[in-house]
Amino acid sequence: MNALAATNRNFRNAASILGLDSKLLSSLLIPFREIKVECTIPKDDGSLVSYIGFRVQHDNARGPMKGGIRYHPEVDLDEVNALAQLMTWKTAVVDIPYGGAKGGIGCDPKDLSKSELERLTRVFTQKIHDLIGIHADVPAPDMGTNAQTMAWILDEYSKFHGHSPAVVTGKPIDLGGSLGREAATGRGVVFATEALLAEHGKNVKNMTFAIQGFGNVGSWAARLIHEGGGKVIAVSDISGAVKNLNGIDIVELLKHKESTGSLQNFAGAEAMDPSELLVHECDVLIPCALGGVLNRENAADVKAKFIVEAANHPTDPEADEILSKKGVVILPDIYANAGGVTVSYFEWVQNIQGFMWDEDKVNNELRKYMTRALQNIKGMCQTHNCNLRMGAFTLGVNRVARATLLRGWEG
Repeated sequence: MNALAATNRNFRNAASILGLDSKLLSSLLIPFREIKVECTIPKDDGSLVSYIGFRVQHDNARGPMKGGIRYHPEVDLDEVNALAQLMTWKTAVVDIPYGGAKGGIGCDPKDLSKSELERLTRVFTQKIHDLIGIHADVPAPDMGTNAQTMAWILDEYSKFHGHSPAVVTGKPIDLGGSLGREAATGRGVVFATEALLAEHGKNVKNMTFAIQGFGNVGSWAARLIHEGGGKVIAVSDISGAVKNLNGIDIVELLKHKESTGSLQNFAGAEAMDPSELLVHECDVLIPCALGGVLNRENAADVKAKFIVEAANHPTDPEADEILSKKGVVILPDIYANAGGVTVSYFEWVQNIQGFMWDEDKVNNELRKYMTRALQNIKGMCQTHNCNLRMGAFTLGVNRVARATLLRGWEG
């Protein structure tokens, strides 16, 4: 099941638990606006090339729309739609005053030089500058984009609208980016994991962890778990996988990856088959890579007691059912990986106030938001007698529905 179908299914389940009116349900599913633009740029050799850019703005009942821009060869409207909708519920779950959006350009950033990427980003910004804005739609980095991409968008947008640092988040620190933003998603995953384990009378210290994906999110989560005394016993990424039942020294693994670009041949652990990581013996499994990695083929063999979804949609609905029957507790993506957008919100707030916070304040506020959100999710689970995924979805959908009705929606 693809991301859009799964998101729609979760939304409909939540709507039926909440008893939402069918007209309101349809209205909440349909995006506020879909934008599709042609971006033609001269390549470095002088030839012209065209790309298609998308921006889906899903809902603005609770505030400006918020979501990443990805540069990837397989960006298509269905996927962007699903991710925009997911952002609407995600921002509502952690109770930050945003709606959802998502965008992207169908290109392979590896095939473009830095100057070509800059031209492409500026053309895309020219095409959508009057549809984004501090109080309308605030982009952020995603797959294939980074702080530099945001700096170009900020510069191009400011040519039309004057200096506007709050128009994008995930910027370089020197242009108004927030301290703590780079580690935010991984740190949020760890705060969410700590809050979940505390509910079960456990803590990070005495637990073993397997982490799939060692990019930004996975590596920060691993580092912070390691610092907190947790045992990371298996790690994988696109280059391979390593395990050590006594715990991997994450600091050394990070140095090794930095110097060699790969997890392979790391002295402090033995190689393993990457496909085995998901079914490795551990207390907590954290998928931080692609969607759909837990499915009906492998779900029955998962040995973890807790799964923390740091990736978007790593668990297929079929796997969800199998794992629930086994008594595995799944912390859903819509909450677990919301640390990034929460610190993006802090960055936006700092830019609007023109007053920057120190890193401790950012991290303390993030912990507060993540811990409070889990309490709210648990409250919904008790009210509606449902699992954490439906608890999170009912919480998010209910907040958006209430805001929509309060603003005077005529059914």
